[in-house]
Amino acid sequence: MTSTGAVARNWAGNVTFGAARLHRPETVDELRRVVAAGRRVRVLGSGHSFNLIADTDGDLVRVDALPRVFELDEAASTVTVSAGMLYGEVAAALHARGRALGNMASLPHISVYGSVATGTHGSGDRQPGLADAVTAVRLIGPGGEPVELSRERDPERFGGAVVNLGALGVVTEVTLRTEPAFEVAQWVQEDVPLDTVVEHFDEVFGVARSVSVFTDWAGTTGTAVLKMRTDAPDGGAHPGADWMGGRPADKPWHPVPGMPAEHCTVQNGVPGPWHERLPHFRAEFTPSRGDELQSEIFVPRSEVVEAIARLRELGERMAPVLLISEIRTVAADAQWLSPTGGRDSVAFHFTWRKDPDAVVPVIAEMEQRLLPLDARVHWGKVSGLTPAAIGARYERLPDFRRLVADHDPDGVFRNTYLDDLLVED
Repeated sequence: MTSTGAVARNWAGNVTFGAARLHRPETVDELRRVVAAGRRVRVLGSGHSFNLIADTDGDLVRVDALPRVFELDEAASTVTVSAGMLYGEVAAALHARGRALGNMASLPHISVYGSVATGTHGSGDRQPGLADAVTAVRLIGPGGEPVELSRERDPERFGGAVVNLGALGVVTEVTLRTEPAFEVAQWVQEDVPLDTVVEHFDEVFGVARSVSVFTDWAGTTGTAVLKMRTDAPDGGAHPGADWMGGRPADKPWHPVPGMPAEHCTVQNGVPGPWHERLPHFRAEFTPSRGDELQSEIFVPRSEVVEAIARLRELGERMAPVLLISEIRTVAADAQWLSPTGGRDSVAFHFTWRKDPDAVVPVIAEMEQRLLPLDARVHWGKVSGLTPAAIGARYERLPDFRRLVADHDPDGVFRNTYLDDLLVED
C-alpha cells in the first residue's frame, strides 16, 4: 500500500485537498485497516469533481489499485466491477463479451463509483442517470466492516444507497445491469436555430437514442449531436440535410471551440460500437489537465421552455467566461439524491474558463434565475449554493440523513461539505 502526505488535487486543479494522508491500498484488507484506524475518511475517484465534496482533513483514499474485479453474470444480465475502474475500461471489457451498458457519460475517463455517487448521467429521453443501472454496492463501513446493499434485498433503503456522496463508506465493488451490445452512428448538425429547438423540443431530443445541443447562449443557434442506434427502424441514418433548419457538419467537430476534433468519438454517421460513440470523447486520448471549470443545473422537463428563455437573457453576461454549454435530456430515476430523481429532467451543462473569481458570480446569478423553476445542481460541480441549500431541493433528504446516521453514526465518512448538508434544521 502506498501512503503519503503529498498534496492531492482534482483533475481541474481548482481544488487542493486538505487530507493529512493519501492512501492507495492494494488489497481489501489494507483498505479495511485504513478505515478502521481513520477518524475521518473520504474517497477520491478519478478527481473529476470541481468542488470540496471529496475533501477531508483526515484520510483520503483511492481504490484504483485494489484487485481488479470483472464478473459477468449472463443469467442475470449484470456485471460486477471494481468501483475504481474507469467507465472506458468496463465498457471495452463488456463489449468484448457481447454486452453493453444502457448509457454512458460524455467522458469515459471517469471512475465508475465516483460517477454514480454524485448523480452523473448521459443523455436520452428514455435513459436515466448512470446510478439507475446499479443493482448492488459492496463497501467498507465504519470500523472496516464489509457491507452489501442491493436493490433486491434492501428495496426500502436502496434509493439512498447509490447516489450517496460517499457518506456510507468506501465502495469497493458495484453490480450493473447490462444489455446486448449494439452499434451507434453519430451525426453532427450545425447552425440549428435555438428558436427551433424550443418550438420542437420533443422532436429534437426524441430523434435519436442520445441527443445533445451545444450553444454559447450569446448567439441564436446551436449544434445538435445525434447518436442513433443502427438497429433502429431508420438504421441510424441522418434525419435530413436541412433537419431543424441546420446543416450537416462537413468535418469532425469538437464541442469546445479551438480544441482538436480527433479527441472526439467518430462522427459523420460511421457506425461503431456503443462505447465508442455514446461518449463525446475517445477513451484512448487522455483529456487535457482540466484547463476549465464545470457547472450543471437540472430543471424539470416541464420547465424547459422558460429555463431556455432565462438562460438566453444571460447570454451576454456569460459570454466572456463561457467556453460552451450543453443541453441534454435525462429520464427520471428512483435515487433519493439524484438530480433527476423522481422527474424527467433537462440538464444544462456549462464549461467555463478557469477563472473562479470571474466565473462563480456568473454561476450564482444563473442559478438564482433557474432555482424558482425547481432546479437542482450537480453534486460534483461548481455552484454558488451551500451544500445545505443544494440539499434543500430534495424532499428525500431527511430519509438520507437517517440512512447515514444508521450506517455511520460517528461520522467517519463525513467532511465539512457533508456536515453542512446533513445538519438538521
